[in-house]
Amino acid sequence: MPKLQEGPLSQDRSEDPFAANVASSIQVAGHPIHVMLVTFPIALVCATLGADLFYWWSADPFFARVGLWTSGWGFVMGAAAAVSGTAELLLVRGIRRSDEPWSHAVAAMMLLSVIGANWGLRLFDQAAAILPWGLFLSVLGLVFVGLAGWHGGKLVFEHHIGVEVSKD
Repeated sequence: MPKLQEGPLSQDRSEDPFAANVASSIQVAGHPIHVMLVTFPIALVCATLGADLFYWWSADPFFARVGLWTSGWGFVMGAAAAVSGTAELLLVRGIRRSDEPWSHAVAAMMLLSVIGANWGLRLFDQAAAILPWGLFLSVLGLVFVGLAGWHGGKLVFEHHIGVEVSKD
């Protein structure tokens, strides 16, 4: 396994809230489940916005159906990612000792709420739900994808959360 670069938190680990074990506890063959699952809601939120924009441009009901399915599966996969992320947060002491993982969790829960509202809005009349509120929720969902992704990326790349560090 490659060595990690020296970062600001790797200089003096005595005051670092992440100095304790922060390796993933929910993994398959060394791959954290949460990291594998979050790619789906990210892609599906982007696809929902794309479907809404294509519907706005073309008024083709096909894109309304696409938006229904992408928002629904985005919510389902987001819920699965939330369960695995919450388990990591609660089971790994080194992760929950800092404020930063909680910021990621709050942004992710807001994202899940927006995705759920967007899906619920479309359940009964896909086409009527898109303009204006479906499109608004799709854009808002993308904003929360950015916020949650930013905080999640900081956890991995700056604090090496979920990264197994070689003892070599």
